[in-house]
Amino acid sequence: MKAIRIFFLYLAISLLGILPQVQAQTAPSSPPISVFNHLTKVEAAKITIEADFTTLIANKKTNQYFPGTLTTEDGQTLKMELRPRGKYRRKISEIPPLKIKFSKKMLVAAGFDTLNEIKLVLPCTDNMESDELLVKEYLAYRMFEQLSPLSVKARLIKLTLRDSHVEKSKKTMFAMLVEDEEESSVRLKGTVVDSYGIPADSLLMNQAALVAVYNYMIGNTDWEIAMIRNVRLLKAPESGKVIVLPYDFDFSGLVSAPYASPSSDSGLKTVKDRFLMASGLKQDALKRATLLIQNNKEKLMNICNSRYLSRITINEVTEYLDTYFQQIAESDGVPSRFVMPMAD
Repeated sequence: MKAIRIFFLYLAISLLGILPQVQAQTAPSSPPISVFNHLTKVEAAKITIEADFTTLIANKKTNQYFPGTLTTEDGQTLKMELRPRGKYRRKISEIPPLKIKFSKKMLVAAGFDTLNEIKLVLPCTDNMESDELLVKEYLAYRMFEQLSPLSVKARLIKLTLRDSHVEKSKKTMFAMLVEDEEESSVRLKGTVVDSYGIPADSLLMNQAALVAVYNYMIGNTDWEIAMIRNVRLLKAPESGKVIVLPYDFDFSGLVSAPYASPSSDSGLKTVKDRFLMASGLKQDALKRATLLIQNNKEKLMNICNSRYLSRITINEVTEYLDTYFQQIAESDGVPSRFVMPMAD
């Protein structure tokens, strides 16, 4: 009898030792991280891209892909392809905006998700002013992300470009990695909508109102829901309503790029002036959006107090935003127009 008790005691101890191993093997594993999230774990991550930029720039009007490599600061190298993209900035930039495309097979082998495309935004010219313009646009992305998780992710990187066509050719600049539309839709569990003329009552109203008021705050009229201009549209999985995600803020008064101009439909003379584009949006939703932005004023100002901008530029950005908050404080409703006072 004693031998039987000892046997069962040893059996119980053995099972206790095995059980954690079984649980560990059967526990669901975390989903693989996307290469976008991997590359942007820290702000201003150092990344080097090598490709034949001489030939790429000579063919920037095409959508031809060119082979290249991307190397992180810790020495990890990933093969990929690059192609020119964009419209206006493709025409005026020394190096056009680019699309990065990785092999899905390679990503899986490296332990990443199969989301394999990333947008790369570069300064239009190779100087400090263009670097600061890009950082200001990056801050516009981050401010909207502060206000809503329904946003397009953009992350600042410190980018070194090596031109394989020219020996020892190297340029270093600030740049932005922007998540691709497919990654936005997967992250937000929505379905891409590419139909023009979406009626206002089909929109997730509070989100659409936030986009309108936010663009008003930063002085941006270079967007339109009906024409899907500088917005991504996703159908929400549960409500079926259409989510509006804004992007591309270089034509805003906040950024004040030298090539930017306001929409002709707004009647504005400069991008520093403001015009509310809110056709079909409900007033109560616009008021809620205004209140949300007011409640986040301190956080938005802190985002603009960036170590990647000069003190002069920080002051210009925060003073411009402050004209919006002053106007809101003096207004009973949601303002629809504001003209910046002329400088003395």
